[in-house]
Amino acid sequence: MSELGICIEGLSKRYGEGQAAVDALIDINMSVAPGEVVGLIGPSGSGKSTLLKCLGAVIEPTSGQMTLGNKIIYNNGWKISDLRALRRDSIGFVFQAPYLIPFLDVTDNVALLPMLAGLPNAKARARARELLDALDVGHRAQAEPSQLSGGEQQRVAIARALANQPPVILADEPTAPLDSERALGVMRILNQMAQQYRTAIIVVTHDEKIIPTFKRIYHIRDGRTYEEAGQGLSL
Repeated sequence: MSELGICIEGLSKRYGEGQAAVDALIDINMSVAPGEVVGLIGPSGSGKSTLLKCLGAVIEPTSGQMTLGNKIIYNNGWKISDLRALRRDSIGFVFQAPYLIPFLDVTDNVALLPMLAGLPNAKARARARELLDALDVGHRAQAEPSQLSGGEQQRVAIARALANQPPVILADEPTAPLDSERALGVMRILNQMAQQYRTAIIVVTHDEKIIPTFKRIYHIRDGRTYEEAGQGLSL
């Protein structure tokens, strides 16, 4: 695993041209080291979603540079020809809803991405079971998603995000539907997994329950980011 995590420098995103142009992101600088979990916070319309889509290679920035692991993936243009493979192999996603595939059991939900990346089925399932055990849901390996509790489903979603050992995970409101105890439990898991697998994790959140857990926070407002130290409460 690379020791560079994710780094963006001078990243901007403009929609439209001329007088109708809107600057959604303006000269964004952000870095997250392997093993680190940082918060990204801002009001609706501040640019959070646009930034997350740029980081996830879903939309193309207008200018700037992005480094993922040990590769420059964007420098005033994409430097990677296959963005689908980049998202599959190098970026993990955790959403507010788990989005598990209902007709696959838990093991195959986690093993699917490594299989698609070319890992033999047996090895992909072995990796899935290792992650499920690490997340304390190994005993549910053969269950269908509908048989899991909400907390168990989110743990499986985190295992899936880690399945290809990506250098970065983007978590979009992963605790929004959870009560305080379960929300803090998810943050505990994310921090443990970040350290264990040397993954850089960015958590977009409005959830005030988890904001004190971050050691570093990026605020975004009017398309610009401002970094501050967080409380970093023990989990």
